[in-house]
Amino acid sequence: MTTAVESELRRQELARFLRSRRERITPEQVGLPLVGRRRTPGLRREEVAQLAGVGVTWYTWLEQGRDINASEQVLQAVARTLRLDPHEHTHLFRLAGAPQPESEKDCQVLSPQLELMLKKLEPYPVAVRNARCDLLGYNRGYTWLMGDVDAIPFEDRNTLVQCLLNPQWRERMLDWETNIPRVIASFRAAMAEHVAEPAWKNLVKRLKAESPLFAELWPHHDVNSEPIRTKRYLHPDVGLLRFNFTYLYSGRRSEITVSTYTPADDETAAKLPLMFD
Repeated sequence: MTTAVESELRRQELARFLRSRRERITPEQVGLPLVGRRRTPGLRREEVAQLAGVGVTWYTWLEQGRDINASEQVLQAVARTLRLDPHEHTHLFRLAGAPQPESEKDCQVLSPQLELMLKKLEPYPVAVRNARCDLLGYNRGYTWLMGDVDAIPFEDRNTLVQCLLNPQWRERMLDWETNIPRVIASFRAAMAEHVAEPAWKNLVKRLKAESPLFAELWPHHDVNSEPIRTKRYLHPDVGLLRFNFTYLYSGRRSEITVSTYTPADDETAAKLPLMFD
């Protein structure tokens, strides 16, 4: 793939990402009066431009995937206006092809050391998540287990979203009906520290609208912080797999979790791919 094609694809992905983040912010959240009827959800482009202090035409071009350069200062202003969390902030800069600010580099989740660890643990599946269940990183073993994670749009790379809304994930998770209420209860427990954050509230709003089961269970207010230690999967190529889970935290008070899937029996160990190309 040529550099020109890669750049075009990245700009189009940036355009989709900005639109998705803009549409989740309401005028009330940024202190704008709600005047008249709105045909689309969220903020208008001109409102984002005004709040970020950039030209309307320039921001429109950015959302249209035009080939324009965005400075670090402008990207920071857009990120603040759209209330991006650190994970989304990093993603914005990557898509824009801009170097990460030093302050962002220092707190990136996937350090080179962690990326190396994920690779060295292959073929064991490993995934890195935050408390909101966003999938921050994974290795090829995880992609082998769950399918083509790279093909999932960035805004959908959330394990709770995938477990509830992706039928392919549900087919692979044999104990889905038993485990998913515990996963939702764990998510509610984690949300206690983030009840006022737009990203969390918008995720709940989306799941209530798109998942009947989530809409049914959420009002129960069940909480559970005990992680699931063993899970079964049905892989389309090798059949039944059983994994034990080890949960590692990146710091004493960190909400970033590294989940390692190790075979729970010899049959599972024998079915893991021996190597990746």
